[in-house]
Formats: sequence, C-alpha cells, structure tokens
Amino acid sequence: GRTGSGREDGERRRRSAAAMARRADVQLPPLRSLDDFVRGRGRFGLPDVREPLRWNHRVINNLLYYQTNYLGLAAALVLLVGYVEPLKTVLGGAVVSLCFLGFVWAAENRAFVRRLRRNHPSLCLLALLALTYALLSVVGGVAVFLFGLSFPMLLIMLHASLRLRNVKNKMENKLESIGLKRTPMGILLEALGQEQEAGS
Repeated sequence: GRTGSGREDGERRRRSAAAMARRADVQLPPLRSLDDFVRGRGRFGLPDVREPLRWNHRVINNLLYYQTNYLGLAAALVLLVGYVEPLKTVLGGAVVSLCFLGFVWAAENRAFVRRLRRNHPSLCLLALLALTYALLSVVGGVAVFLFGLSFPMLLIMLHASLRLRNVKNKMENKLESIGLKRTPMGILLEALGQEQEAGS
C-alpha cells in the first residue's frame, strides 16, 4: 500500500537527484577535424546488416565521438530552414521538445514505457518521430519536420553507420561509458535506453 508507494517515490527522487548530479558536469567534446570527419576513402565502409548488434555499436560510438560535428551540421540545417520558415521552425522545435520530454517523463514514471525503451529503443525513436510528424502535420509544419529534423537525422545516421571507428574514437567512448566524461549525446542516448551500448 502506502509504504510501497512511498518507497517507489523515494527511489524515483534518488534516481532523479543522481541524474541531475551526473548532468551537472556535462562537457561537449571537441570539434573533430574535417580530415577525421569526412576525408579518406578507407575510413568508410558499409555495415554488415547480418550483424545488427555490431552495426548498432558502430552507430552509437560514432554518435558519441562526432557529436559536436553532428550538432554543428544539424544546427546549420535548422538555421537554414529557420531562415525560410521562422515561425514554423520555432513551433517545430517546441513540438519536438515537448514530445521528447513527455517520452522521457513516461519512461521514468511508467514501467511499461521503461521496458519498451530498454527492449525496443529503435521502435521508441520511430514512435517519437511519427508522433512529431503527426502533430506538425496538424499545424502545417511538415516541410519543417522533413528538412529541419528528418534530413539532418538522416545525414547523421548515414555518417554514423558508414564511418569506421579509429583508436581515438574507441578510447574517447570508453571514457564516456565508464562515467569519466558526460556529454550531451551520452545523456540523449541514455534517455533513449542506449546507455548500455556506449563504449562497447
């Protein structure tokens, strides 16, 4: 009864306080050089679709390592779309933020959503994108969704899937995975239920 509920509330508060303490020392990694980010033919390769776990590790580790580059790319595209459609871009950003925050809240407070996030993170991400698309289509912001959110995400996921990892990439990701460094992408991946994959 009440003691079980009180214990759950106390546990939730402790988890929330621990998460806030971890987020307090968040650092954005350095911008990777253009040579490291895009040049060199031998640095890209198709992932083996027969081994989805290895592909997933490559994507997550590249998302962590190149996150500052990805943030710059996404910001440039959002600014471009924002220049053309400023009101719809602000509205789109608000809708995306509210959907994501609602998902994170549900995952922290509802056991079903927490299990779904842990067991099917890709499905959760697709559901978030579908919900965002549906809400923006109601207010006429589909073009903003496609060019301001989906296109940057597609470019980032393509790069993260095709970019082969190097030694520096692996070392940086190990620091993130054992908790010596906290980054925005690490927090985002954690919110999407992917923290156990980082650094693998």
